[in-house]
Amino acid sequence: MERPTRFEHSRWVGDKRTWVVHDLDHADDHADAIAELMDARTYLSFGPDTLPEARNRGYRLCTQCRAAASREDADA
Repeated sequence: MERPTRFEHSRWVGDKRTWVVHDLDHADDHADAIAELMDARTYLSFGPDTLPEARNRGYRLCTQCRAAASREDADA
C-alpha cells in the first residue's frame, strides 16, 4: 500500500471514530479502510509516533494490523 501523503513520515494513524490505531507498515490487507479514513478526515497522528503513545491516548491496535505484523514476524 502506498502511504497517504499526510503520513509519509509516520507509521501510526488513529481513527477518531472508533479509537483504533492502524500500523501503516502493515496496512496492505485493508488499504480500502485506510483510504476511507483519509477521505472521512477522521484521522489522528501521534507525537511521538509510537504504539505506546497511541495506547496512552486510549487507542487500541487494529486486529488486521496485529495479524499482519504477526505473519511478518513468523516469516522472518
